[in-house]
Amino acid sequence: MIDTNKIIIVGDRVLIKPETNLDKTNSGLYLPPGVQEKEQVQGGYIMKVGPGYPIASGQTDDEPWKEKRDNNYIPLQAKEGDFAIFIRKEAIDIELDKKKLVIVPQSAVLLLLRDEELFN
Repeated sequence: MIDTNKIIIVGDRVLIKPETNLDKTNSGLYLPPGVQEKEQVQGGYIMKVGPGYPIASGQTDDEPWKEKRDNNYIPLQAKEGDFAIFIRKEAIDIELDKKKLVIVPQSAVLLLLRDEELFN
């Protein structure tokens, strides 16, 4: 099992454990056969999400050399545990603890399927 507590995802990216040979998701979503053959999109479960899109703090300072780090972010729609359909060519393949994972920008995520019952 991968310890996601040690992983920090940067910016607007999400870490996904891709599903292989996916005809139907656990929640009942069917993917058309043509999509799988062309591998333009793929599905998987989101393991970790980044903080979001950074926005300027709006502060102007006369002393820019001083370290002030008030980072503000617009949060992502994706949450851990969501099932995501994403554009495959935007994904970056990585391997952690002998498990294949992908890092995908949220802009490449086409659909999120959230099963609220999993969290209750």
